[in-house]
Amino acid sequence: MGFASDILLTSAATEPHSFENFSRHLDSAWIEEALLATGTATVRRRRLPSEQVVWLVIGMGLMRDRPISAVVEQLDLALPSRSGSDVASSGIAQARARVGAPPLEFLFVRTAGDWGHASADRHRWRGLALYGVDGTAIRVPDSDENRRHFGGQPAGNGRGDAGYPQLRLVVLMALRSHVLAGASFGPYDDERRYANDLWSSIPDNSLTIVDRAYLAATCLMPLEAGGNNRHWLTRATKRTKWRVVEKLGKGDLLVELTVSDYARHQNGDLPKTWLVRAIEYRHAGHDKQVLLTSLTNAELYPAEELVELYHERWEIELGYDEIKTELLEREETIRSKNPEGVAQEMCGVLIAYNLVRLEMERLAEEADISPTRVSFVVALRFIRSEWEWSAASRTPGAIPGHLRDMRIKIRRFLLPPRRSDRVYPRAVKIKMSNYSRNRRGGRLK
Repeated sequence: MGFASDILLTSAATEPHSFENFSRHLDSAWIEEALLATGTATVRRRRLPSEQVVWLVIGMGLMRDRPISAVVEQLDLALPSRSGSDVASSGIAQARARVGAPPLEFLFVRTAGDWGHASADRHRWRGLALYGVDGTAIRVPDSDENRRHFGGQPAGNGRGDAGYPQLRLVVLMALRSHVLAGASFGPYDDERRYANDLWSSIPDNSLTIVDRAYLAATCLMPLEAGGNNRHWLTRATKRTKWRVVEKLGKGDLLVELTVSDYARHQNGDLPKTWLVRAIEYRHAGHDKQVLLTSLTNAELYPAEELVELYHERWEIELGYDEIKTELLEREETIRSKNPEGVAQEMCGVLIAYNLVRLEMERLAEEADISPTRVSFVVALRFIRSEWEWSAASRTPGAIPGHLRDMRIKIRRFLLPPRRSDRVYPRAVKIKMSNYSRNRRGGRLK
């Protein structure tokens, strides 16, 4: 019996306040649903059935420092053979290829939609669920297939493309817990194109905070118009021009933006003008800034609160740091050398991240603090240790007690409250090399 089965058997015996383990969050019925919906369920007996391959891909995201074969062995995923031999690396690769990306994509959409929106619902601001949307780039192995499919950003100064192909990832995050409610990724392209894929999954009565790069009628007006009471908040650029319609308060204006002919050519449904609210503010030692938002009711949504709320947008940047620096350990992040494998692995990483974040949110609820007060680094280390311990113990009855002890220990590593007075200006810390790119590992001449 494998680790996942052990956890499922013991989850029913786990007390309500004990550590809610991964498999209890990730309902086995969801995995079965994903495999059946994508036609990849295992029919004949295999050493690595499809459901175990799903766990393998999630384990790859969680245990970035382990070879894939070690993840299979550590989590005891392979069914026993008559000869007692381990699964060959080629067999693992074949199993992953057999399952492909669709089941993991289906599973991420299914779980993120459930977990992320429920989390946002628990941490509302003035009746609105809070989300953030932003994009990042993630390196993938430099294979011919990946370079053709994903492309990448130019290296600059006429030096051609970057050393590695890159995928573009845009996520929809519940800002106050960092739980992902959706994601869209693919070839390196304008992130607003991927953001448009996420608007349909944002619920009514919500506020989505975005970077000023998203300030475009073709991007934000569909978000606002696509539901009931769906709003956005961003910062104006220096080029943004408007006409004042009404003064709502000091530094608080109702303004009219002109929708460009180019935008209306792209989307014929857009009107000629756009009525939004502009809020001016200045922090000590900084230039004046202007926020723009679709929340035009100044009584329901005070300007002072919106100024403070906008800076929660940085939570999504912290979430990306948790994924890229801690979960993926800042290495060449994705291992797969073909686009199908990259998509499969990326979904596994996102599911693994959400599972860690769910545990942190449960802990925060028990401690009656914000989920952002729990150390992601410490939680990740404990959870990795738990996977290893549970796989090695082979004593399912001991797991609930061990998990309770683990949650008590994590409580010792709560972070202090955020300090709003600290400022970290952006700066370039590493100078790009002037040498030519070595893209294939050969010796430069």
